[in-house]
Amino acid sequence: MTASPAFANHPGEDLDEVMADKEPYFEVTNTGKVPEIELFNQNQGRFNLSDLDDQILILSFVPRDCGAACAEQQTLLASSQARLNISPMREMVTFITVHSEDFSDTPSWDLVNWRPVMPSSDISAVTVADKFAKLSQRDGSAPMIHIIDRNTRHAGIFHGTSFNQMNLILYVNGLTNAAHPPKPPVEKGWLDQLTDWFSKVGKEP
Repeated sequence: MTASPAFANHPGEDLDEVMADKEPYFEVTNTGKVPEIELFNQNQGRFNLSDLDDQILILSFVPRDCGAACAEQQTLLASSQARLNISPMREMVTFITVHSEDFSDTPSWDLVNWRPVMPSSDISAVTVADKFAKLSQRDGSAPMIHIIDRNTRHAGIFHGTSFNQMNLILYVNGLTNAAHPPKPPVEKGWLDQLTDWFSKVGKEP
């Protein structure tokens, strides 16, 4: 797949509100600043979120003792990555997993646009996750998936694992198209068109 379909009636600036109405496990944050954290990749090189400010970032956490909740969420995210990566979004989106030292990578991630990273030695993954959790206005202990738009705008949070996976993909697609020129009008709205398209190309052979 070398090109994405054209979608009309794109919500543009209303994207966050459209998704919030559509997906109960999505929370709009829309803040221009994310917490400052010191991260390192597997080669112990420094990793800065700001270095990817031209990308859409899908940030999740696997702290020590998170257990089944985080494991299930990572599996769901790896599955979402597989569906997303059959489109041109592969070049515009990076998945980031902040993990503890005893992290065991079980999902089948595509290393092209997935970055497993660790916090600096003087803080834990729990501490980092808690810093980002403060951006949420909701109560609950379910692990969060933070969506960071270009230029490090914290756009929103998908909570837990009960959200519709397609809605995550739809939302990220909306962000990747936010700076694109308007498309010619067609009968279906962009959400319906993208759902139809991913339903076809994402099926198992």
